[in-house]
Amino acid sequence: MIGAITALLVCQLAGEILTRALHLPVPGPVIGMVILFMALLARRKPAPETLGGTADALLGNLGLLFVPAGVGVVLFLPVLARDWAPLSLAILAGTLAAIAATGRIAQALLPKEALLPKDDP
Repeated sequence: MIGAITALLVCQLAGEILTRALHLPVPGPVIGMVILFMALLARRKPAPETLGGTADALLGNLGLLFVPAGVGVVLFLPVLARDWAPLSLAILAGTLAAIAATGRIAQALLPKEALLPKDDP
């Protein structure tokens, strides 16, 4: 487990370094996730079981990461009350764009047979 969490943190650190060095508009952890994905593809073997277990343990505690976001919402409540209309519009437009992009990507990547309804015999 120590090796797996070290690998995750090293990939995140590499992503942060690349983001800051190249002035990329993408968060460092996202670049780190791409680095981890490329490393796993280059291995040509299944991911180590400890990496999956460590990732599952982190995801199991994901709810704790929403505490700072909740504090931020309470802290900026006056700003949210003042600018509720543009924020609501941005959330609605962003959600619809994400749903549409996901559908288009699924259509492009899935075989046509998977998208058609199955006939019952």
